[in-house]
Amino acid sequence: MKKIITYFVGALLFAGTTASAQNLARNEMLLNAVSFINTPYGVKTLDMNNEEQLVLNTDEVDCVTLVENVLAMSLAEDSQTMAVNEQDFTRWLTKIRYRNGVINGYTSRLHYMTEWIANGINQGFLEDITAVQSPYTLKTDIHYMTSHVNDYPKLQLSADNVNRMKQIETAISGQEVHYVPKDYLTDEGFFWIRSGDIIAITTNTPGLDIAHMGIAMNVDGTLALLHASTTDMKVEVSKVSLKEMLRRNKSWTGVRVIRMKK
Repeated sequence: MKKIITYFVGALLFAGTTASAQNLARNEMLLNAVSFINTPYGVKTLDMNNEEQLVLNTDEVDCVTLVENVLAMSLAEDSQTMAVNEQDFTRWLTKIRYRNGVINGYTSRLHYMTEWIANGINQGFLEDITAVQSPYTLKTDIHYMTSHVNDYPKLQLSADNVNRMKQIETAISGQEVHYVPKDYLTDEGFFWIRSGDIIAITTNTPGLDIAHMGIAMNVDGTLALLHASTTDMKVEVSKVSLKEMLRRNKSWTGVRVIRMKK
């Protein structure tokens, strides 16, 4: 298992800009996220085993497993020593990744971020900041996985998994959730978006709720995204603002802002 955890204090340079050490030193989520910079992008790292089991992999990540690892490390971290042991990390990662923290087959994993967020809120370790701060809402209509069964081998091989996933999609569809439409987001973000917050990017892709995730980071007064990039195939801080990232992607419609509770 990869490092848990090495900290350093000082100026950090990202794409020619500086993030203050003061900002990092008091922010577990941001510190842990920064420790993943340059980690390789990994594809389908959770689907390598025949049977569903917890995968511990901090050596390669995608956008979701990056956020899950950072959140688990931050929740497991001792506030006095800043140490994380593997047992606590494993316990938190299970609570984050699986419905009610119980591993019971492929469909017990929280594949859709609408349910992933709700699970964290229900278990008390996440809060939905946009639900308080943004008046804008959208209604979920989720069916992407069962509409693209050929893209998911564990659905292809199991009619039971397909049927169960259809039930899950039906249960989480029709929900009204708060978000910030991308036209209203500024390059600077808003005062209520903090470095270390989880950013979930909403999409107009039919059947899908969230297209990408990352960690908010204030870089010289600009709201950037620390994320696992499919362009550069590694974890990095965006070279442009989050607003500009959204503008460049026609299928991305806005953001949900979620915060760790500890």
